[in-house]
Amino acid sequence: MVKIRERGTARRPAKRRLVQLYCALLYNANLKGFVSGKIYTGPAKAACVPGLNCYSCPGAIAACPLGALQNALASSGTRAGTYVLGILMLYGLILGRTICGWLCPFGMIQELLHKIPTPKIGKSSVTRILSYLKYAILAIFSVAIPLWYGLRYDTAVPGFCKYICPAGTFEGAVALLGNPRNSSYLPMLGILFTRKIVIMLVIALACIFCYRSFCRFLCPLGAIYSFFCRFAVIGVKVDERACTRCGACVRSCKTDIRHVGDRECIHCGECMDKCPANAISIKAGNITLKAPKPSADLSADPVFEESEKKRGQTGRTVWALLIVMLCGVLVYLNIIEPARNKASSADTAPGTGIEESAPTGSGVGQQLQDFTIRTTDGEEFHLEAERGHAVIINLWATWCAPCVKELPYFDRLQEEHPEVTILAIHSPEITEDVSAYLQNASWDNLRFAADENGEVWPLVNGGDVLPQTIVLDAEGEVTYNMAGSVTYEKLEHLLSEAEKG
Repeated sequence: MVKIRERGTARRPAKRRLVQLYCALLYNANLKGFVSGKIYTGPAKAACVPGLNCYSCPGAIAACPLGALQNALASSGTRAGTYVLGILMLYGLILGRTICGWLCPFGMIQELLHKIPTPKIGKSSVTRILSYLKYAILAIFSVAIPLWYGLRYDTAVPGFCKYICPAGTFEGAVALLGNPRNSSYLPMLGILFTRKIVIMLVIALACIFCYRSFCRFLCPLGAIYSFFCRFAVIGVKVDERACTRCGACVRSCKTDIRHVGDRECIHCGECMDKCPANAISIKAGNITLKAPKPSADLSADPVFEESEKKRGQTGRTVWALLIVMLCGVLVYLNIIEPARNKASSADTAPGTGIEESAPTGSGVGQQLQDFTIRTTDGEEFHLEAERGHAVIINLWATWCAPCVKELPYFDRLQEEHPEVTILAIHSPEITEDVSAYLQNASWDNLRFAADENGEVWPLVNGGDVLPQTIVLDAEGEVTYNMAGSVTYEKLEHLLSEAEKG
């Protein structure tokens, strides 16, 4: 027999868990990405969600604010990251660490891991000291490393994402590489990926024994939001007039708070049920969002009952609107937008007008379909016009460190082999002005283009893993098409093989 709780709430998930699940689904509403193994590159990717959710997750419809911050800092020599800094300040001033407690999918994952029945490590003076570690990680990996490589070497190195982030490893790498369609990327994995897998497993193990270990000790995003603990509009508030200073709230809290609402408080609201004076509530300014449980005398008050009834009706209305919005997003991203893109591609797909000796496609031995793209110098590149000599296409991005590192090899090859056409095409995932970025670069021999509308990417089988190199012979047939970095020697060999064909 099921044990019935007070007010018939047995077995119902808490409101906070429902909000966490809702956010996880909304942030990753591109469900078709988990099937196709492709990252969503639509216009929503220019925005940032509040919580930690990897940009490279197949389902992610927007960017992670921490990753966007690192990218902005790495590009600070060419542009100011005003948007990212502004959005972080906006989230911090309105929500603060309420984001950690209610709106972060990775926080929910940590809490679910902690539910695994094992002996638990409680908070202590040691955990309180360890809570300062996230500020060091923020300063070194999320700020110093991106700034150093960006200003010194003009290379984007998102230190935290690259070397630590377990959310990126789990939501991005594991989710992508777990798809059979991406099995060709497995041989490209190196020691860095192995290290990140180990880090992810260690953090997951720590979360089983110690409540939200990553959030409390390592998360730079939580560190950023903690700076706004005194100013955030929404959060847990204490009625000082009713508070008896008994300390039940601090003792019952699983995080390392010194008082309710401080930098370590994630505003989960669990302390509300522990307060004997009913002095704690979650508010947005003067509006009460979640009130403590009333006493028996108060719950029988007709005025209070009417107020609670209105609050319940308002809550149900809000949830209904949120569910309608989520359904609309899911339908648009997974049904309407793919159908529209497919129809658009069919209408605009160019033809070569030439009788071809090989089937059309992007695989080795196939004839690459003709395309036209505008280069960054304002001219147009027509693939058909390049017949008669070898063509090399490099897929790259400003935010891809291996891409930027190998561009000098393509530039040198173009200088030493002027008879060859080399075109570097930027990914549709554009996070900064490509033309402005190239003004400070020294690759004077190369031609660049940006596939802003994503029209060329599917024709060349452009993937989510960059860089990617495509080599065509004089007849326009593909002799090489593979993701991964190349050396100058390999480029010379690939060119030699194409010219032989």
